Amino acid sequence: MSTLALDARSSDDPAQRARLGEIRDNLIARIAEAETEGWLGEVEGLQVSLAGAEEKLRQLDWGHGQDTAVNLGIPTTRGDR
Repeated sequence: MSTLALDARSSDDPAQRARLGEIRDNLIARIAEAETEGWLGEVEGLQVSLAGAEEKLRQLDWGHGQDTAVNLGIPTTRGDR
C-alpha cells in the first residue's frame, strides 16, 4: 500500500496535481487487477490509498478558489429592514 505524504495546502504546483492524477489512475488500475485476481486484502488497502489521493485532489481544487473575492452584500442595520 502506498502512502501519500503530500500536503496539498502548502503548494499550488500544477505538477503536483498532475502527479496525484497519475497516482489515482494507477491505483484504479491496480484495484481492478487485484479484484480480477481475487486479492481482497490488496483491494481494501488500495481503496484506502485511492480515497487519500482523491481527497488530496479535492483539497488542491478547493484551494484554487480561496483567493477569489466574494460579494457579501451591503450591511444593514435593524432600522433598514
